[in-house]
Amino acid sequence: MHKTDITIIGAGVIGLAVAARISLPDLSVFILEKNHSHGGGISSRNSEVIHGGMYYPQDSLKAALCIDGNRMLYETAEKHNIPHKKTGKLIVAVKQEEYEQLERLHENGRKNGVTSLELITKKHISEMEPHVEALAAIYSPDTGIISVHDLMNYYLADALNKKAKIIYRTKVMRIEKESNHFRILTHNDKGEGFEFYSAVVINAAGLESDTVANMIGNNYRLHYCKGDYCSISGVKPGMVQRLIYPVPAKKHTGLGVHLTMDLNGRLKLGPDATYIERKEDYMVAPEKAELFHQSAGKFLPFLKKENIHPDMAGIRPKLQGPDDDFRDFVIREDMPGFINMVGIESPGMTASPAIARYVHKML
Repeated sequence: MHKTDITIIGAGVIGLAVAARISLPDLSVFILEKNHSHGGGISSRNSEVIHGGMYYPQDSLKAALCIDGNRMLYETAEKHNIPHKKTGKLIVAVKQEEYEQLERLHENGRKNGVTSLELITKKHISEMEPHVEALAAIYSPDTGIISVHDLMNYYLADALNKKAKIIYRTKVMRIEKESNHFRILTHNDKGEGFEFYSAVVINAAGLESDTVANMIGNNYRLHYCKGDYCSISGVKPGMVQRLIYPVPAKKHTGLGVHLTMDLNGRLKLGPDATYIERKEDYMVAPEKAELFHQSAGKFLPFLKKENIHPDMAGIRPKLQGPDDDFRDFVIREDMPGFINMVGIESPGMTASPAIARYVHKML
């Protein structure tokens, strides 16, 4: 039976980042992906935002890995010509009662080590973004955007150059511990089975990471939290220069319907946060355009209903249920040689190089 040193399950941004970090020419590394291409799941369905790290509780993995990942991601993008832009971001308070929450968020960011944050006034907002309506804001100059597809292509090319191998259309069906290795049973998209041994397994399976983890006796449970997006058209180019976010929900369900842009300057709104049944449903209901107008219109008064159109959706693999408080990333060796990464949602893409370094140290 075939044997390999390390098997990475999942070829999204996290699995590929880990593959790029740990692969060596004299190490046998398999990357298994159930889809026909890498990044075909949730990694290709996000805002492409490089986050700053101010949202997450002090001493959490999300905070630490986001802040380190922010710096590492800009360095990687600069060095390897990955398209990106440090746009900056405003987190805006539109009502007086939101100001206290804004101050708490600013203080939380400071405690996390995000030293670049600045509390600014209505006058300063109007100077920076004359078409944005708000009473106060946090200015985050280190927030930006990046081409996630180009980032994943870089990670994969780096791993392949170090002799890693990627196998598409391959789903893991069963994993069994046998002495000092793991026996992995897979099926391809034709239903054909293949078994092999791996000394180490790294679970980066995204929406199915709990299923994979539970194959070796864990008891994780993910909740699917859908985020819809709407595109914006008919708005004069350059109306807004930065990402604009509302004050977030208290329980970290999501960051609220916000304005982002891609590297071509196209604007979009979203995502919202709706817990759904456990299935990959990426349809966006037509009525979301009206709801997004109601939400974003509070701080973007230039938007009209006819400017907003249903676009795409993503799904967050959350350990946090609808009524739960904050839940952190799970990145741990639950069994010798078996590293689980479960509940890797936002800021996972930002944190990807730092997560890869973290896993590398574990190995």
